[in-house]
Order: sequence, then C-alpha cells, then structure tokens
Amino acid sequence: MDFNFTDDQEQLRDAVRKWVARGYNFERRRAIVKEGGFSGEAWGELAELGLMGLYIPEDDGGLGMGPIEGMVVMEELGRGIVLEPVAQSLIAGGLLAGYASADLKEGWLPGIASGERIVVLAQVERKARYRLEVCETTAAQTGGQWEINGLKSLVPVGDQADAYLVPAQAQGKIGLFLVERKTNGVTAQGYGTVDGSHAAEVSFRNAPAQLVTAEGLPALEHAVDIGIAALCAEAVGVMDQTLAATVDYMNTRKQFGVTLATFQALRHRVADMKMQLELARSMSYYASLRLNAPADERRRAIARAKVQLGQSMRFIGQQAVQLHGGIGVTEEFIVSHYFKKLTQLEMTYGDTLQALGAVSARMQDTAGVFA
Repeated sequence: MDFNFTDDQEQLRDAVRKWVARGYNFERRRAIVKEGGFSGEAWGELAELGLMGLYIPEDDGGLGMGPIEGMVVMEELGRGIVLEPVAQSLIAGGLLAGYASADLKEGWLPGIASGERIVVLAQVERKARYRLEVCETTAAQTGGQWEINGLKSLVPVGDQADAYLVPAQAQGKIGLFLVERKTNGVTAQGYGTVDGSHAAEVSFRNAPAQLVTAEGLPALEHAVDIGIAALCAEAVGVMDQTLAATVDYMNTRKQFGVTLATFQALRHRVADMKMQLELARSMSYYASLRLNAPADERRRAIARAKVQLGQSMRFIGQQAVQLHGGIGVTEEFIVSHYFKKLTQLEMTYGDTLQALGAVSARMQDTAGVFA
C-alpha cells in the first residue's frame, strides 16, 4: 500500500501549516480564550482556505475531497491547538451530503462550505455515558411539522451555531433532525471548556425541526466516526508539538551544570514518547483509511484507533508535564495547554475504556489472530 501523500494533499497541508504558523500563534489563541473560546474572524480565515467544504461535493459548493485530506487538515490544526470547531463542519458536511434530502442539501451545504453557516452535532446526553443508542430527546409530528423536546450537553459553540444535528426518539427508533438555533423553543447556555474552547447546554421545547433521516442511529454512528477520525488526526498534531516542546526544553534547561538532555533516564522517557507518537500516527492513518469502509469494518477500525490514541495522548501529556516540572502546568507555558487539549480529546466521543469495550465487543471468535 502506498502511504505517500499526493501533491494536492501536500499543498493543502502546507497552506494550513502556514496559516497556523503566521495567523494563529499562542498569543492570539490566548486572546480568543479570553473572549470566550471562539473567534468569528479566525473562522472566516479558515473558511477562505476552503476547509469547511472538504467533505461537501463540488456541486454543492464544496471541495469534494475525502478522509485523507481531512486527516491532513486536522493534524495541522492540532499543531496550533486551534479552538474553532472545524471538525464539526466535516461532520455536518459528510452527514448532510450522505443522508439528507435534496432540499436540505441545497439549503445548507453551500452555506456550510463557505463558512457562513455553522452546523454542529448535538448528541451528548447526561445519562448516555457515550452510548449512542441511549437517547431521551423525543421528536413528534404535529400538523405535518416535526417538533423536538429534550436537552443536549457539551454542544460545540452551541450558543453561536446556526443549527444543530439532533438525534431524537421518533416512532419507536432514533431519527436525526436539523434544528435551527434561532427558532422558537431553542435555548442555549454557553460556557468555556477545559481546553479553552466553547460549548453549550442546548434545550429544545417544542422546537421545529427538519428530518434528515429516519434511520438516525446508523447516521449518528457515522457522524461520530467522522468526529473520532478527525480527533485522532488532531491529537497527532498536538502530540507532535508537545514532544517538540519537551525536547527543546530538555536541550536548554540545565541542572547540576548540564542540560536535562544529557541524563540517560530522561532520554529514554523521550524515546518512549516518540514511540507512542508514531503508534498514534499509524492508527490515525488507519482510522482515516477505513472511514469510507462498510459500517462494521469502519466501526471496528475507529474503536481500535481510539484506544491507541487515548493511551498515547495520556502518556505523552503526562510525560511532558513531568519532564517540564512545575512550569509544565502554568497558564503562561504552552505545554500546559497541550496537556489540557490532549486530556479533553481523550474524553471526547468516549474515553479510552469505552473504546476498549467497543473493540472487545466487536472481536470475532479468532480475535483477529487466525485466518
């Protein structure tokens, strides 16, 4: 199998890397955190690069690209621990392009692709504990109009998004609906998250909705898998920068008259960090390569990737803080922000233990050892 990137993919990587380096430095990020964790200006700059339309067909105003391009973009955004929820546009674009009616596609995909409209997935419920099939939000038809009732938590930029993709119980099974934020019956209460980004609790009370698909659970699983693949790539970018910052610190910080890098025990710990990074990178590739596979194969691959990425994120984050000492947890030092980002990513769309359970549940009789 050829793992080399195409010229177009490398050009895309270079464009995003240059934007992160020149337009999203640590000081700008800190200012955005103080403003609430989301910048419309930064969002517009990302939209100008075409990133919101990666998974949207060209006929609908997007770039018509695929999972590998998404992986390349998210890895570079991870290097800058970018706060703006680009992954949510990948989810919305992929989901609406694959499951929505022609009218919904026409009404929403061009706006998502241009960055003018922000659509986010609102699937987390307090009692679900990462289980997608657990859904207390309900949908019912009244006079030919769908109405949603329920509460969703940890909705990315939920008080600023234009619309939500909402799973809800309808006619005995989970359906997937699109609900506009400014419609009657929608209330969003925003707050900051541990990594500095922004989320909200969103309540729906007889809120008008449009049906995306009546077979909502398979669509929701697909949406979460897109999110996990993006998360894996983003985490690789964060871990790469975390390791680089740690190596740089060890090459400059002195103890007993010599740099930390001269101590063999500490060098071994850095080597272990590098090993975990490369394991994570390979599993991120694996997740993206299987993102368009049949559902069973895709879900197995994504769960396996999430396990390895969770282990790598925890190991690299903790080792980086320990090797830096007290400065590694200060707000003024970037490593503390890498650590918080990795911690949050590990818990997003299911923690490592939940992913391990998913891997176990999908093992066949041979556990993949024998043909």
